Amino acid sequence: MSADTIDTAGETAARRREQRGWYFYDFACSVYSTSVLTVFLGPYLTSVAKAAADAEGYVHPLGVPVRAGSVFAYTVSLSLVVAILAMPLAGAAADRTGRKKPLLAVSAYLGASATAGMFFLDGDRYLLGALLLIVANASLAVSMVLYNAYLPQIAGPDERDAVSSRGWAFGYTSGALVLLLDLALYTGHESFGVSESVAVRICLATAGVWWGAFTIVPLRRLRDRRVERTAGEGAVGTGWRQLLATLRDMRRHPLTLSFLLAYLIYNDGIQTVISQASIYGSEELGLDQTTLITAVLLVQILAVAGALGMGRLARSYGAKRTILGSLAVWTLILAAGYFLPAGAPVAFYGLAAAIGLVLGGSQALSRSLFSHLVPSGKEAEYFSAYEMSDRGLSWLGPLVFGVAFQLTGSYRDAIISLVVFFALGFGLLARVPIGRAIAAAGNPVPERI
Repeated sequence: MSADTIDTAGETAARRREQRGWYFYDFACSVYSTSVLTVFLGPYLTSVAKAAADAEGYVHPLGVPVRAGSVFAYTVSLSLVVAILAMPLAGAAADRTGRKKPLLAVSAYLGASATAGMFFLDGDRYLLGALLLIVANASLAVSMVLYNAYLPQIAGPDERDAVSSRGWAFGYTSGALVLLLDLALYTGHESFGVSESVAVRICLATAGVWWGAFTIVPLRRLRDRRVERTAGEGAVGTGWRQLLATLRDMRRHPLTLSFLLAYLIYNDGIQTVISQASIYGSEELGLDQTTLITAVLLVQILAVAGALGMGRLARSYGAKRTILGSLAVWTLILAAGYFLPAGAPVAFYGLAAAIGLVLGGSQALSRSLFSHLVPSGKEAEYFSAYEMSDRGLSWLGPLVFGVAFQLTGSYRDAIISLVVFFALGFGLLARVPIGRAIAAAGNPVPERI
């Protein structure tokens, strides 16, 4: 029986159990996003690239001159291009077979293994770091396609904002917990008998171990649904034929595509701020690693409250209006970040607090809003397109950030360029008639959206 229908008490209990298991994948993988992508890997990979650089500060992968300070941004961008190739295929395969769990397991453990392998990133081995980052980031993107595709199946229309927000809250809770442990190891590394470099590598590797360990919970509790298709449906082949079939199908839902375009643009800005914040803080503002860790820890703590609080605001004002409000705040945050003085940790903490209050809610409500726009039976396939917007097509922001630094040598010029993503995304989202879009997808329209 569908989660959208009235069910028995036993089915309700089973659905609640699945929801609790579903939350734990956010709990598992968010540590990678926080400890690895946001805090440690950017500055550390940059230092490794600088160790391999020539006298002018350039490395030469495949003979191409690249500023050492741009290596991390370019690698993030490349990893997301790789994700573009993999995500639609995973989503289509899940929809054809109805077997999301095996695909989720493969992608999750591939990413967790690559992250654990970052322990071996030392000296001038920046190419190893780049390769592991590409594998981990692309694997995370694929796993999130499959994870997000469960949301319409385990939560009814009126509870998806709350369920999605709780998932983000679980993720930010785990991120804060692990960052506390990382902070203790990093600041006290001498008392633990390890160097600063080894402490960072341990923090990177343990994020992969955490990711793999807690993935067991959703794999045990989530269940695959039988796929019922008419003759020939879904038998469109593999590879790019499947991607083209997905895009052709989505053309029948232009309002869903309009939302995806808006989301692609403003989320590109969000993802770039998340991945490049530590680089900006360390290289432009001259802040030490301890300050960066505590700032991101503050983001994690406030993001839990922000995700839950914005979920409540959505119940009163609707998800669309709440997201639009958060995008206005994001624009103000970037403007303030541009003028942030160097060597001012208190001001940086204030900016981190503002990011935390809007970060979780912006992403959680976008996910739940999109779940209303997905035609029944197309969940994984459509969420692959969503995840392409969430991660796979978020290559443009890091690329713009990296090119801006490549050309100017200034991270301030790079950070201010991201304002356009939020302003344009706001304008496009404001034009989408969400109620009509939900009805056009064949789904019931919630009382407030």
